[in-house]
Amino acid sequence: MPPSICEVCKDARAAVIRPKNSQKICKQCFLTVFEREIHETIVANNLFHRGERVAIGASGGKDSTVLASVLKTLNERHDYGLDLVLLSIDEGIKGYRDDSLETVKRNALQYQMPLEIVGYDQLYGWTMDQVVAQVGKKGNCTYCGVFRRQALDRGAAKLGIKHVVTGHNADDVAETVMMNLLRGDLPRLARSTSIVTSSAASDIKRSKPLKYAYEKEIVLYAHHKKLDYFSTECIYSPEAFRGSARTLIKDLEKIRPSSILDIVKSGEDMAALVPPEVSGSISCAAEAEGEANGCGSRNTNGDSMDLMEKQIAANEAAASLETEIKLPTAPAEPAARDSAPVVSIHDKKSKGRRKGKINKQVMGQCERCGYMSSQQVCKACSLLEGLNKSRPQTSIEVGVEDEEGSTTLMRQIAGIVISAG
Repeated sequence: MPPSICEVCKDARAAVIRPKNSQKICKQCFLTVFEREIHETIVANNLFHRGERVAIGASGGKDSTVLASVLKTLNERHDYGLDLVLLSIDEGIKGYRDDSLETVKRNALQYQMPLEIVGYDQLYGWTMDQVVAQVGKKGNCTYCGVFRRQALDRGAAKLGIKHVVTGHNADDVAETVMMNLLRGDLPRLARSTSIVTSSAASDIKRSKPLKYAYEKEIVLYAHHKKLDYFSTECIYSPEAFRGSARTLIKDLEKIRPSSILDIVKSGEDMAALVPPEVSGSISCAAEAEGEANGCGSRNTNGDSMDLMEKQIAANEAAASLETEIKLPTAPAEPAARDSAPVVSIHDKKSKGRRKGKINKQVMGQCERCGYMSSQQVCKACSLLEGLNKSRPQTSIEVGVEDEEGSTTLMRQIAGIVISAG
């Protein structure tokens, strides 16, 4: 059987079959096409502006390593004019994070980028090893996720950087969409599908340049570029709920390779129906069209959106035609009962969640630490309060070494002391 020829250059021997579209392609064409798609995603969504300082959330894994490599390449090739910095979070997981940070340190030298490492122990007084010892392996990823998000923002603020990019890929976004659907969390779904997220409560925005890149293609890129990355999975992650969503999506991908991008686009379509005041006043850049970034996904179809809106309107019209049935009253009843209000069989439902109504989330600032939150007390402070109850007579001072150039959030948090109950 003759060897396959690259479908792009029509010359070299095909060495890669793209998981995204089953395209047979040679090694060099694959690297070029992958980089071009990331560039088109960046341009289509206006992710950067010239002279901007950008922090790359670097964990040492394949995603963040590929992101750092691609951004360095594109920054030089297309003259973005960016000042790139590696920002790593040390969660305090022995045998995992300490080893991966060594990889990040090597990447900093290889890519000639400055590196900043921020630790949970310095920020919160807890390492993840200590958290797991306290709460167990069930639900520990909740603590890590909440702490990590705040730690990235605080690390960026320390460096005076207002833009953080993360290595979230199409598989990650699809998993998040599936998780929020299973939880029935529509407001969070709207935020998680955005390629750029920001809030009036924080000066720092985030973006996901690899949003439409398949995880398998990221691995192929790292392999063919011979990138130095850490591949061991977190020792605590197998218990995470995300693992169940990941397994489901991988099974779907085996049957239909395009299912990952289909789920991402479905999440985007549903998020478009959520009003900004419901989704937490999180603004996002224009979503990239499938053809614009070369990912092969469907473009947002105006006809399908009109159909969805008509269905919603039809449901509301049908609800207005519901007949209210009143319970009959006996004439011989005492006067006290006669004076009671007539009860509808729908009243029980109206006492709970109103049909078709979504609770609004208004983003503000935590009254304790100043970090953005839809509640009076942010999730991180709530989690810390629970953890610190086991530490009587103990105080943890949360501060920042260098206040100059910090945001309002950081100046507010500098003098806060969280005391154990």
